[in-house]
Amino acid sequence: MVTVSGQGAAAAAPGAGATPRASGEWARHWRYSGLPGLDLLRARYVRHSFPRHAHDGYVVCAVTSGIEEVGLQQGTVRAGHGGIIMINPEVAHTARAGAPEGWAYATLYPSAEVVAEIAGETTALRGTAGFDETVAEDPHIGHMITEIHRAAEAGNALAADSLLRMAVARLLRRYGGPLPARTPRSAGARTAARARTVLEERMAGPPSLEKLAQELGTSPFALLRAFRAAYGMPPHAWLTDARVRRARRLLEAGSAPAEAAVAVGFTDQPHLNRHFTRIVGVPPGAYRKERSA
Repeated sequence: MVTVSGQGAAAAAPGAGATPRASGEWARHWRYSGLPGLDLLRARYVRHSFPRHAHDGYVVCAVTSGIEEVGLQQGTVRAGHGGIIMINPEVAHTARAGAPEGWAYATLYPSAEVVAEIAGETTALRGTAGFDETVAEDPHIGHMITEIHRAAEAGNALAADSLLRMAVARLLRRYGGPLPARTPRSAGARTAARARTVLEERMAGPPSLEKLAQELGTSPFALLRAFRAAYGMPPHAWLTDARVRRARRLLEAGSAPAEAAVAVGFTDQPHLNRHFTRIVGVPPGAYRKERSA
């Protein structure tokens, strides 16, 4: 286990638009029009824990107080004040507090297109650029990440965009490398990819594990093993995550939470609220409000 820890100052006060939560928690998940292709999250969590999930794009977070603990297939990493956590697209992970006081952080979610553009201009990396390391102690870049948030909250597009490009370029130079190709090679990997396609196409009414295995000509346990090996989580957990991702796109397009819930296969809005809040970190109503502002 890699550990980055230290004594941080008290958690920064929530910015404008942050949603208060229980136990002194707060969070704001939003977009700034001056930074296309980027989501921002600034939050403090104590009891909240993120279940296993993945992202379409990249995750770069700077821990500003407390300790964050991230669970990956290869083990657990911890980061405290001054620590940076970097996660590549489609890497399944969990996140929770690593200390009783919880943790506060500023997170960037740059899209694959944004990272590819910056990598192409500033590095000699070939193929798809990503991060070779998950955790590092780098207070200077951590400060840059918090400054990106402050600039965006102040509406300073020039500063926010400049700092974003400099921070991502430095991260790639210090901790980056080419990502391995994701082409399915083994029979199990091909079966897992086919299963994923079925679940994506029939998200609102998916088959049972047994019926899905029958359709693909394999056994339930063989499918479970292959799917977990390919995507870092079993099919039912992947489906919940995929439903939340699709619900996010519907909310961004203006759908009401109740409509999005039914469209992606949740039984009702409370069902969506529960899973959405656990995975995204804010309720769907707050998420939609930030994007319609």
